[in-house]
Amino acid sequence: MKLNWALMENNITREDLDALIEFLKGTPRLTQSSNVQAFESEWSKWLGVRYSVYVNSGASANLITMAVLKHLYGVGEIIVPPLTWVSDIACVLQNGFMPVFVDINPRNLCMDDGQVIGKLTDKTRAVFLTHVQGFNGLTGRLISTLEEGNIPLIEDVCESHGATFKGKKLGSFGLISNFSFYFAHHMSTIEGGMVCTNDESIYETARMLRSHGMVREATSNEVRQKYIEENPELSPDFIFAYPAYNVRNTEIGAVIGRNQLKHLDENNVNRKRNFEIFLRNLDGDKYRTDFDLEGSCNYAFNLVIKKADPEFRNKVEKVLSDAGVEFRRGSSGGGNQLRQPYLRKIVPDKEWEKYPEVEHIHFYGYYIGNYPELEEQKILLLCDLLNKV
Repeated sequence: MKLNWALMENNITREDLDALIEFLKGTPRLTQSSNVQAFESEWSKWLGVRYSVYVNSGASANLITMAVLKHLYGVGEIIVPPLTWVSDIACVLQNGFMPVFVDINPRNLCMDDGQVIGKLTDKTRAVFLTHVQGFNGLTGRLISTLEEGNIPLIEDVCESHGATFKGKKLGSFGLISNFSFYFAHHMSTIEGGMVCTNDESIYETARMLRSHGMVREATSNEVRQKYIEENPELSPDFIFAYPAYNVRNTEIGAVIGRNQLKHLDENNVNRKRNFEIFLRNLDGDKYRTDFDLEGSCNYAFNLVIKKADPEFRNKVEKVLSDAGVEFRRGSSGGGNQLRQPYLRKIVPDKEWEKYPEVEHIHFYGYYIGNYPELEEQKILLLCDLLNKV
C-alpha cells in the first residue's frame, strides 16, 4: 500500500502567493521595511509579548539571542538539551558559553525539569529550553526555581508555534524566546525567524545585533542619543555598538508571514486533532502513546518504539519506506547531539552514554509529517500498517 506521505507539504498557499503578487505589483522596497515592522507587531500581539525582531532564520534568532546574553550579562554556562536542533548548541559555543547538558523527559521529549534544577550553579547564565516538536517543556517547579535564583529562561519555540502552558502561549514565559518560520514548521516565510521579549533593553540590543550592530537601528531615542554623545567624532549614521551580524529578513518574507499568521490558529486545531487520532489508534504495546499532550501543538507525529529492538526497528523502517512514508530517525535534530562531530573536542569521550532517554530516541524515535490537510482515513491506514509490524 502506497500512502505517498511527504515529511511536510508546502506551507505556503495560493492565497499567500496572491498576497505577495499583489504587493509586488506596486514595485515596492523589498528589503526590510514597513511590512517587517507590521509583521513584528502582529506577531507580538498574537504571542502576547511587547517586542519581536524578525530575522532571516530560527538559527539566526538563536545566534543573536546568545549574543544579547553575552553582551548584557557576560559568559558562563548555559543549560541545554541533547535533543534539539544543532543551532541551539552552536550559538552557545559561538558566543563563548559552555553548554551543560540535561537528559530528556520521555513523555514530552524536552529537558527533564528535575535534572535542570539539579545542574544549576553560580556559573549558570541561562537555561535554554527547547519545546521539542510541539510539546510543552515547562513546569511550575522549573519556572519558580529559575525566578527565585534570578536565572533567565530562554525558550526555543521554533517547533512549537501555538503550544501553551497553563493556557498561555509558549514563548511568552522566558526572558527571550526564539521562533522559526522554516518550510517544515507550523508556518513559513520561506526562511525566517523571530526573537521575542518583554525587555526593552534586550529588544534594542537585538535590533542592533540584527543589523551590523548599528545604533541607528535602535528605536529608542535615548539609546541612540547616548551613543552619539559618547562618540562625537563619529557620524551618527555610522556608530556600531557591537561586532555583530547582518541577519535581516525581507519584505517578501514579511508579507507571506502576515498572511500565514491569519490561518495559524485554525491550522493548529487540525494538527492537534491529527496527533490525537494517531496516538489513539497506535498499538501501545509496541509504541509509546503516553505523551503528555497538555498544551501541545505538534507539527509531527512522534513515533517511538517502546523496546530497544534493532530487528523490529528495521522492520518498521522498511514498512514506512515501502509505503512511501517519509520519516526522520532520531526525531528533532537527528537525535543525540552529544554524538555529533562538532562536540567531540568539547565534551568527554562517550559522554552520550550518560543520557539514556535521548539515546533511546536517537535509535528508536522518529517523526512523520503532520499537516492540517491530512485526512483521518490516511492516519488510520498508517496506524494499521505500523500495528501489523
